[in-house]
Amino acid sequence: MNQYKMLSPRNPEDFGNVQEALAEKVSRWIHDSNRMETAIPGLALSRYEGPTDPVSHMHEPSICMALQGSKRVILGEEVYVYDAYNFLIASVDLPVVAQVLEATPEVPYLGLFMKIDLKEVSRMMLDSNLPLPKLREASRGMAVSSVDIKLLNAFHRLLDLLDTPEEIPILSPLIQREILYRLLVGKQGNRLRQMAAAGSRSSQIGKAVQWLKDNYINPLRVEELAELVGMSTSTFHHHFRALTAMSPLQYQKWMRLHEARRMMLTERMDAATASFNVGYESPSQFSREYSRLFGAPPLRDIKSLTQTTDRLN
Repeated sequence: MNQYKMLSPRNPEDFGNVQEALAEKVSRWIHDSNRMETAIPGLALSRYEGPTDPVSHMHEPSICMALQGSKRVILGEEVYVYDAYNFLIASVDLPVVAQVLEATPEVPYLGLFMKIDLKEVSRMMLDSNLPLPKLREASRGMAVSSVDIKLLNAFHRLLDLLDTPEEIPILSPLIQREILYRLLVGKQGNRLRQMAAAGSRSSQIGKAVQWLKDNYINPLRVEELAELVGMSTSTFHHHFRALTAMSPLQYQKWMRLHEARRMMLTERMDAATASFNVGYESPSQFSREYSRLFGAPPLRDIKSLTQTTDRLN
């Protein structure tokens, strides 16, 4: 796998103080659970007292920060690691495998996650006269970049609002807009502008990703999807892989298997019924592909997940 290593910190004198204060705020708000959705729209906090097993999920367009400990995210064959000095940014929905690497009861992993609204990014590009993306080529929809003091300060003020919930509706959109601006004018700004700029390759592939999310049950005809977004089939394949690190068929398969897993776990559906409901025609093929992705056949995997959930409850 290609390893995207954490970058060397370049800290202003007060970086450590702000970073520590922000970690204390996260720790104060999240207690017994591993993840907390806050009263601020799009903002979630997380806490783990030890390394976790790898878990696959759909990573939304977002910025993720680890204020204590570190976390690894695997996209295709690429590995991204981030810690207190580096954040992870995703500009499109991406199927990933994530794992907390460093955490102890004494120094738990503390993280925050903020969704990125690409429509708001587009509006900011117009309002601020920000330049269009430099390249029309689609670039990878995920990256690690170093944290700076301005970004930390903005998140510090955003979390301060949790103490004054009456101010959240008025002030949180302003601070979140500032955070987006910091990202747009930073090293990853071109990545976001590519996704938000109409007519860019990344934006076109983003439309294809949305179509796949809405229609994963249906048979996939790549030629028709390429035509839908205005590309030749070969060009579409190239840019889809450039953005997502996988082919359209692999992306669809990932979505089908995860939705089937959800149905079996939450709706108590048997494997054959779940496989048909997500578009598989062969339960045996479904079982093989499920085992490859999750490491166990459907029945054994769901039994293990159910037992784990029961223990936690």
